Amino acid sequence: MKLYSIISSMAIMASTLFLTGCSSDEPDTSSSVITVPDSPKNEFDKWLDENFVKPYNIDFKYRYEDIEGDFDYYLIPARYDDAIMMAHLVKYLCIETYVKVGGNDFTCTYFPKMFYNVGEWEYNNNHSIVLGTSESGRKIFLAGLNYLPSYIKSALLLNEFYFKTIHHEFVHVLNQNKPIPTTFQPISSENYVSGIWNQEPYNKDYLLRGFISDYAQDSYTEDFAEMMSIYITNTPEWWADRMTRAGDAGSAILQLKLDIVRSYMLEQYGIDIDELRDELQGRQAQVIAGNVDLADLSI
Repeated sequence: MKLYSIISSMAIMASTLFLTGCSSDEPDTSSSVITVPDSPKNEFDKWLDENFVKPYNIDFKYRYEDIEGDFDYYLIPARYDDAIMMAHLVKYLCIETYVKVGGNDFTCTYFPKMFYNVGEWEYNNNHSIVLGTSESGRKIFLAGLNYLPSYIKSALLLNEFYFKTIHHEFVHVLNQNKPIPTTFQPISSENYVSGIWNQEPYNKDYLLRGFISDYAQDSYTEDFAEMMSIYITNTPEWWADRMTRAGDAGSAILQLKLDIVRSYMLEQYGIDIDELRDELQGRQAQVIAGNVDLADLSI
């Protein structure tokens, strides 16, 4: 699971979701975001067949299906155009990145076989929101798609709210197949704080304690996933800055954790995380520059 603190995100999310009335009770099956029995495939469905289902056997669910969500939260569908944009981004920034670095066999074997997308975040009572979850190594739940247009010009925001989450959840999938090395957990075993990671005093100075994010303090499994996902979604300069801020003690702990993550990915999956980061950074730059068509449904 990937959580984010509401306190630091509410200002960014404000005023980005607008609802309009419906002129008809009958759904438009050509662009419906609600599952309509026996409706014909629209252009997006056909595009998904060619770009997700046939090459990778991945089901990208953008229509609302209550059974795929969590009944503890109020969920709404993702908007049609936002779902198209996200599908392009997942393909370009995630699937094709892993194919380029790890190969087609690696990606087809391990990358989750289902994405279920909803429009709003899941809100918790501890002042945090659920950005996404993974289930049994086969499904990634991704929330908040209706905010995507507000973040599309910022690599920082795209990663913070979506793509760091996807990479984070994929690390959990990999860990389910090949366990985290036993040498990782003892490094910070006395400093994991579970659900109070976003409360005082844990939401400050976490770098000095050897955690790359506040959420990494939740557990060693989240710590491992945060190390990997944050490393590859940020530039070398960004990472060097965080190591400097961590001070001597904190940076030593972070480096030890990173070395274990790097060895794990290389030895268990043949993935060089520095090569993965370089590939991802190049692709992110193309997206932010507007050089990737995120609306094209041609086949």
